[in-house]
Amino acid sequence: MRADGESVRIAKDVLCAGSTAKVCLPEGPADFAKVLAKRGVRRPVVVGDDRALLRAVSLLHRERELAGAVFSMVPVGSAVSLAHSLGVPAGTVEAARSALDGAPRRLDLLVDDSDGVVLGGLSIPPIADPSASGPQDGRHWWRTCGSLVRNLAARSPLGAEGDEAPAARLRIEVDGTTLVDLDQPVRGVSVAPSAGDGLARVEVRRDGAGPVCVRARTVTVTGTDFRYRADQVTIGGPVRRRTWSVRARAWGLALP
Repeated sequence: MRADGESVRIAKDVLCAGSTAKVCLPEGPADFAKVLAKRGVRRPVVVGDDRALLRAVSLLHRERELAGAVFSMVPVGSAVSLAHSLGVPAGTVEAARSALDGAPRRLDLLVDDSDGVVLGGLSIPPIADPSASGPQDGRHWWRTCGSLVRNLAARSPLGAEGDEAPAARLRIEVDGTTLVDLDQPVRGVSVAPSAGDGLARVEVRRDGAGPVCVRARTVTVTGTDFRYRADQVTIGGPVRRRTWSVRARAWGLALP
């Protein structure tokens, strides 16, 4: 916790030295949403972990304001693999400087049929990690894992499922065509947006056969009460059917 606090202080110093910045320390999810809604023309800089970035992008997606927004991020905390996979520098100083001087990149994302957002990718079944399905809201988490800095400056690898995961009966459809049906048990499914071309990379690991890899705009998975892990930080489900669609160049992130 002490190291996280020091990283936040360093990020604040670099950002304030390089621009006129307004620093906000949200008290909870509602306050976080309020701060983001009042950003005006200023660029939001998320100082926190992957959950903080995902929450910020999800909020603007639900408000249908994502297309006009560009985020910057300074990764703080232990769960920052998503940020690094997107190209955000690992060092606090380097990331803060990138927030000031980086160039906006338009990135693809996945949106599911319940309006959920996936930035880096998803996997079925999820990696076994009880902490991932625990409470994601609350004052304690927000104080220790991240804060939102609003800046006036104008400017994945997916975690593989465990090898011992039991085979599942899932139907995987891509762009309306059945790729794997219920009669072929699978060990896992990975879906991730590609590099800005509007297509997702889909890999299905079959039981007793080689993997199937394709690219598609939509992916529908049907099965009996399956769960999935998104961006290595959230667990969804159980659901019996879920469709993910690629939104090309849907959001912006400032990168070196």
